[in-house]
Amino acid sequence: MDLPSLLKGPPIWAETRATLETGALLRSRVYKGEGVLDAAGQPVLLIPGFLAGDTSLGLMTGWLRRTGHRTKRAGIRFNVDCSGAVMTGLERRLESLAEARGRKVAIVGQSRGGTFARALAVRRPDLVSGIIGLGSPVLDPFAVHPLVRLTMHSVGALGTLGAPGFFRHRCRTGECCDAFWRELKAPFPEGVGFTAVYSKSDGVVDYRACLDPAAEQVEVASSHVGMSLNPHAYRVTADALARFRAPQAETAGAALSDVA
Repeated sequence: MDLPSLLKGPPIWAETRATLETGALLRSRVYKGEGVLDAAGQPVLLIPGFLAGDTSLGLMTGWLRRTGHRTKRAGIRFNVDCSGAVMTGLERRLESLAEARGRKVAIVGQSRGGTFARALAVRRPDLVSGIIGLGSPVLDPFAVHPLVRLTMHSVGALGTLGAPGFFRHRCRTGECCDAFWRELKAPFPEGVGFTAVYSKSDGVVDYRACLDPAAEQVEVASSHVGMSLNPHAYRVTADALARFRAPQAETAGAALSDVA
């Protein structure tokens, strides 16, 4: 995505409305579980966005547990590490959750977390029932507001200088993340669900970067930060997870025997 288009997009200050979205969520019927089918133990792996950690998805995690899901965190405190290293850790957690529950796992990823979700689905379609990307720029992870891109460059500079736990500038083209970039761009596997939630008023990500042709694309009126706090996004998430709870999940047994 070109810089002029990003500058013409929604103002980044509009992201402050995430607080209002949280209030609306807490009052909503979907957050109270009304109209949400019991998930009967459906396993869900949650992956936070750039600069965020597992706690950023705390409200969604609690809601999923109340509606019958079995959740697992990504084990991320501050999502700024090398993509290759993050993928290694996430794959282990995916294997662990699938083995523990004896069925395929659904993945919910916000922003950068959704790019990892897509790559994981390509890498391990035997363990993934479906993925949901919340404002995730899977077509171009760098299609973000200039201020956010500047932050990305700053993080890369820290990593390049040797700060542990930060990605480096060479991660974009280096061998460490080669598999991640290939998987992110690879054809999406058949038989795995994919829902891309996006907002045209997203002040951080160019919404067009979220529109993967392989996905069911669902628009919501939301900020970027509030994508995991928005009542409409929760309804979309509940509906998508229900679709992923299909007979396909029961076919995971043979693959799971190879995970242990």
